[in-house]
Amino acid sequence: MPPAKKTHPLPHPPRRFFLWLGLLALCYPILRFLGYKVPRQPRLIEIKTTLGPGTFFLGPDFILFESEQGPWAVSRKCTHLGCKINYREKEGFMECPCHQSRFTPQGDVIHGPAKKPLPHFKVEKIDNAGGYIVTI
Repeated sequence: MPPAKKTHPLPHPPRRFFLWLGLLALCYPILRFLGYKVPRQPRLIEIKTTLGPGTFFLGPDFILFESEQGPWAVSRKCTHLGCKINYREKEGFMECPCHQSRFTPQGDVIHGPAKKPLPHFKVEKIDNAGGYIVTI
């Protein structure tokens, strides 16, 4: 009669498990490196015109407004799908041509499919030469 097999309460994990675990441990740094994105450097845009209170400057990436409280700039990229926003001066709001999201000059949502307000950009007023520097 052959001897009875002894069974252990905890089975030994197969060697393939350790092989896959080691392979994943080696691939993790490579995958992390491939997914790394270099942060974008800010762009400084100089505007050489001086705006009066209640006026605006329409740039390719932003709209610069001037009031008694000071200048501010908001993005022209809609927060819904990224279309370029137009400023409707007579009505006093900004509108996205794609889905008619509307925003106040401060960038807040009036209505539309867009849920988030427009991002603001830093604006510095150049005192001696006149003009502005917008940091995007």
